[in-house]
Parts: sequence; C-alpha cells; structure tokens
Amino acid sequence: MSKSGEGDSLAALLRTHAPPERHAALEQVEGLEALLREHHAAGQAQWPTVSLTPESFVRHLSRHLPEGSLEVLRQLQGADLYLACACAKGEHQALLAFEQHILQKVPARLGQLPASTVDEVLQVLRQRLLLGRGETPPRIADYSGRGPLLAWVRIIAARIVGELASQDGRQELFDEPPEVLARMLSSDDPERELLREDSRQALAEALRKALAALPERERALLRLHHLHGLTMDRLSTMYGESRSGVARRVAHARERLLKLTRAELSSRLNLAGPELESLLGLVRSRLDLSLLRLMD
Repeated sequence: MSKSGEGDSLAALLRTHAPPERHAALEQVEGLEALLREHHAAGQAQWPTVSLTPESFVRHLSRHLPEGSLEVLRQLQGADLYLACACAKGEHQALLAFEQHILQKVPARLGQLPASTVDEVLQVLRQRLLLGRGETPPRIADYSGRGPLLAWVRIIAARIVGELASQDGRQELFDEPPEVLARMLSSDDPERELLREDSRQALAEALRKALAALPERERALLRLHHLHGLTMDRLSTMYGESRSGVARRVAHARERLLKLTRAELSSRLNLAGPELESLLGLVRSRLDLSLLRLMD
C-alpha cells in the first residue's frame, strides 16, 4: 500500500506488482490512481452482481501491462477485464454472466454451422477458458483488456471450428487412444484378473464406442464432472441451469453410457444375464475412475 494513504493505494499496488521494467513508464501515466478506479468502477457498473475487489482487479491488470508506452491503459476495456478477472477466480456470478452475455453470443458470429458443431465449440470453449490445470490458471486469465472480450472469445472459437473441421483435430479433442482404455482395465484389481484377455479387449472397445456415441453435450458433462472434478454447483453456474437439472443430466449421461456399453458387449461377446451384468459391474462400480482414465 502507498505511504500517501488510501487515495494512492491502487497506483502503488500496480507499481508493486508490475514488472520492474514497467515502473518508469507507470510514473509517466498522469492520473493513474483515478484511471484505475475508473476502470474498476466501469466493471462494477456493467456487472453489478459480480464481486471483485479493486485490489484483485489491479493485481490482475499488472500481469498484462504492455511494453513501451502505457497510455494504452486509457483505452483499456475495463468492464470486460473486470469480468475476465472474476471468471479466472471462479466467482459464481461472473461465470454466469460470462455464459449468458459472452458465450451465448458466440454462435451468431461463427457463420452458418450445424447445431451439433456449435454445441461442440461452446463445450470446448468452456473447458479451455474456464478450467485451470494444476497450478496453471484458467486461460481466460490471459485476456488483456486491449480489445472487446467477446471478440477475443470469438477468435478462439473460430480456431476451434478449424480444429473440428479436421480429422486430426477431432481426434485430439474428443477421442481416447486405445492405450488409455488399456490402462483403465489394467490388472490392478484382483477381480479384473478373472477376466479373459478377449473380454478385457471387448470391454475396452465397447466403452470406446459407447463414449464416442454419446451426444457431445453429455460427453462434455461427464468430462467436466469426472475428469476436471467440477461440482454440480459449478456446473449449474457454467450452464446457467439449476443444480438439480444439471445433476439429472449428468446421471442421465452416465446411464446412457452404461446402456450403450451393455448393448456393445452383448453384441460382441454374445453374453446375457449374470455374465453380462458382471462385466458391467466392473464399469459401474468404478465409473469415476474409469472416466478419469478414459478422458485423461
């Protein structure tokens, strides 16, 4: 905090967190304190339900200071940066606002695409922008505020469309290689040792085909819940739906996956009754772990 008191606190905080090579340029920005408070106030005004302290906003801004002149701070998209920062922190109302006011406007800016492709693009956007990995923050934290947030998201969406247009892109985004399925069925469980090799292979192929046959919206829900560990509360925020509604859709997706797996196994192994249910029991009893390995 600044020694000059509360009136200079945000400017001092920005200098504290900014890279040393930016300090001299920051000293040249006239009315820096007022400018920072103006940008934060713009965010509060546009997103009144979203809670983000001025200090959090400024610390986030310090990561995106450009090289050279900092006069670009005056053209900063303050309200959009405010929302992006709050989303990166996982703030509930920010995620809801992002879904309603940014993501839902993306399809209209992608041109004529099949509804299924649009749905896939939105699912991948949610995963790429709003989910961190380990110590890495969500990618939305990379938004710098030097252009409208919607335009930034649209550019990423357009790249995803290109990826989906190629077979290689679809493989990378949504397919699961055979070795991952093999690891899922590895012999770390004595009960699985009882399975014949051909049964293990059939189960792996049945799971793969069943997962590929799921509607992308259901597959994305399973991925977000089982792989990324998102709670029903977080999913309800991301999708703008009630918690109970999202929970029902996740449960429905799980049951559809098992039903498809059952049909595949019955066809491949000509099994029925107790033998078939025994194989399915290996999937159902450890579905969380299975999906984690399937989708990793």
